[in-house]
Amino acid sequence: MGSGISGAAVLRAASAMLKALGGDEVALLLPATATPGDVGGQLGLVDPGVQAVMIRPVVARALETGNLGPRRRIEFTLPAAAVTAQLSQLGFGTTDALFDAALGLMYGTALFHIERVTPESFAGTEYMFKVVAVE
Repeated sequence: MGSGISGAAVLRAASAMLKALGGDEVALLLPATATPGDVGGQLGLVDPGVQAVMIRPVVARALETGNLGPRRRIEFTLPAAAVTAQLSQLGFGTTDALFDAALGLMYGTALFHIERVTPESFAGTEYMFKVVAVE
């Protein structure tokens, strides 16, 4: 039996909820795709840099860390609509491929390493991603 709720409605509701709960933003850092045209760039001798992809609205929640663990561990809740909107522009076929390619995540001025990404689904539609990241 179907839920009667469309996937688009689920995505809109998730984005609205995240905006109401805080509406922060993060930058997903990806390797830059453009390579310099000179010989050094073609040989990989020049660092092409990174590309920052802004994702918003995001809710950040601090998690416990042990005495020997990372300084900070944060769970970021990202709307699937904002993540999937980036796929075609960046040349990725799936969100898994996008997160696998990510070098890290910027939150404010802090750089975080992505530890785990868990999709949340309702009525067969991924509506948000829980991203646990450590500094």
